[in-house]
Amino acid sequence: MRSERRSKTRLMNEINVVPYIDVMLVLLVIFMVTAPMMNPGQVDLPQVSKSSVPSPAPLEVIINKDGTLALRDHAKGGAESKVGLEELVAILKSRQADQSEQAVVISADKSVRYEEVINVMDVLQQQHIKKVGLLTQAKTK
Repeated sequence: MRSERRSKTRLMNEINVVPYIDVMLVLLVIFMVTAPMMNPGQVDLPQVSKSSVPSPAPLEVIINKDGTLALRDHAKGGAESKVGLEELVAILKSRQADQSEQAVVISADKSVRYEEVINVMDVLQQQHIKKVGLLTQAKTK
């Protein structure tokens, strides 16, 4: 008699997972059916009109083999004119007063000393020129 009693009050330590699997499969089917019907979120971006002021053509500072400077203004036809360092500073000041976002590119001969290019870049930095670039030539194969 005692043995019958123990078997009836014995705790069950197993979990029946079949109902959970059924619920998960039903949810999976629901998501698979409804996912293509949902519209993806759309973001309405603000619109701006194009700037009426085009960016100015860059000034090209040319450093020749002998260390002399020349200036080419692409906005005025691209004619090259020889300038000294003081004259370059005066031209940059006048252009900076007209257009604060004036771009300047430096094209130096490959045999020019690195120090001369850095000196020109230093002058441009002292004149608060923000857009400075170095002009290069693509390699030919």
